[in-house]
Amino acid sequence: QVQVVESGGGLVQPGGSLRLSCAASGNIFSIQAMAWYRQAPGKERELVASISSGGSTTYTDSVKGRFTFSRDNAKNMVFLQMNSLKPEDTAVYYCNVDLREHVYGVPYRVTHYWGQGTQVAVSS
Repeated sequence: QVQVVESGGGLVQPGGSLRLSCAASGNIFSIQAMAWYRQAPGKERELVASISSGGSTTYTDSVKGRFTFSRDNAKNMVFLQMNSLKPEDTAVYYCNVDLREHVYGVPYRVTHYWGQGTQVAVSS
């Protein structure tokens, strides 16, 4: 059993900052990659940023220079620091995790998990 929980969303004025957190817990043997997606009303879910097991990060063009993705491997957590927020950043943000589970300490299958989402609203 694995749980993925996001936190840190809220309402902020344009130009403000928020820091999202995502924690994965449970029968985790190793984490392959983690990513943040977002979905605005009436739009498809889009990839915002991703980070590999080695720490390499990628960002969608619209957030480059404003968002920073970091990872705490020891705690199975990732963070998305969002600065200079714009109204178009308003969306529900979802954490996505690719991980290998274990059963009684023995590596098992690679599975894909989503968190429940956290709302980010940028408005004056």
